[in-house]
Amino acid sequence: MREAWRWFGPNDPVTIQDIRQTGATDIVSALHSIPTGEVWPLEKIRGHQQLIERNNEPGSFLVWTVVESIAVHEDIKLGRENNQQYVDSWIASMENLAKCGIKTICYNFMPVIDWTRTDLEFQLPNGAYALRFDQQKFTAFDLFILKRENAEADYSEEEIEQSKSIFDAMSEDDKALLTKNIIAGLPGKMTDAYTIDNFRDMLSNYKDINKDILRKNLFSFLSQVLPKAEQLGVKLAIHPDDPPRDMLGLPRIICTSADLERLFSALPSSANGITLCVGTFGSRPDNDLPEMAKKYGSRIHFSHLRGVSRDANEQRSFTEAQHLSSDVDMVEIISALLKEETLRNNTENNQEIFIRPDHGHQILDDLNKEANPGYSCLGRLKGLAEIRGVIKALNANLS
Repeated sequence: MREAWRWFGPNDPVTIQDIRQTGATDIVSALHSIPTGEVWPLEKIRGHQQLIERNNEPGSFLVWTVVESIAVHEDIKLGRENNQQYVDSWIASMENLAKCGIKTICYNFMPVIDWTRTDLEFQLPNGAYALRFDQQKFTAFDLFILKRENAEADYSEEEIEQSKSIFDAMSEDDKALLTKNIIAGLPGKMTDAYTIDNFRDMLSNYKDINKDILRKNLFSFLSQVLPKAEQLGVKLAIHPDDPPRDMLGLPRIICTSADLERLFSALPSSANGITLCVGTFGSRPDNDLPEMAKKYGSRIHFSHLRGVSRDANEQRSFTEAQHLSSDVDMVEIISALLKEETLRNNTENNQEIFIRPDHGHQILDDLNKEANPGYSCLGRLKGLAEIRGVIKALNANLS
């Protein structure tokens, strides 16, 4: 496997020199300064690439190999008449990346918001901090802060009552922090944070968009992108919706194994693949991650190896867990990915799978340092070390 590390660019508190010390060999990055819908210029891609690779020394190589992400413009997701210009821009960005040798692209098709959490600094019993999604807090936000139209229809009377109690107990600072956590620009977003009013406006654009329409718009987008990706030798790796279920009145269409089956049946191109985000898929108890890793092995071009621990009494609530201590069998998943690589070695598709640790806990010295939520250095390094140990042990058994 190819050990990768996400880097958010020159303003990332974790520097390229820091990353060299982790032992990772590949960088996952993006041009976050380019507004969504605009073409990534060739010279800016090469400039970013040079920042990563300019100080390479023997035994200390870093290469930008994975893009996460080229954002998909909302007009494409909405299927608006003017969306062709944004499809063309996306394809042009992909072409420019391929010219620079960057040929694995992670992307998502989540309407309006990227990954969503209610707590960005949830303190664990050991004093570390983790990301968390609390369903009751989220319901309180939806009903009593956002005040989304007809939101009550999405919740039971018991849920509404419980969330009202939580809301009533919140201070104004609590409400402001919850709002910021849910709608603020998080790592990976390429837009500024929404205000509560324009957030409502963005949500209202989807009032007539259901799963079937959104899926149709995804398939339309991919039907134009995939032929060019095949020509370029580019692999597209769609990231699941996070959390993987409908929320805020928005449809979600990449949540389960059945969703992936629809995607690959409709668009069987070899360039059409997935980012196996173990934590995201694993936040649904009905997703069997080891089985999915085996079933879709040939489609996995990239994997986020992290897990979550779901609350016992509310399975929609979860906390980001340690990489090897979650609700999924990470060892079995890694074993499936290694076996897939063995199969690839016996075909012309001799390609290692890019993996990266994801959403590490904030621990030790990083507790006193600035960090992007979920992307402090030491927690991810701990996760990478654990994953590396599993890979080494499994490879010893395979050989």
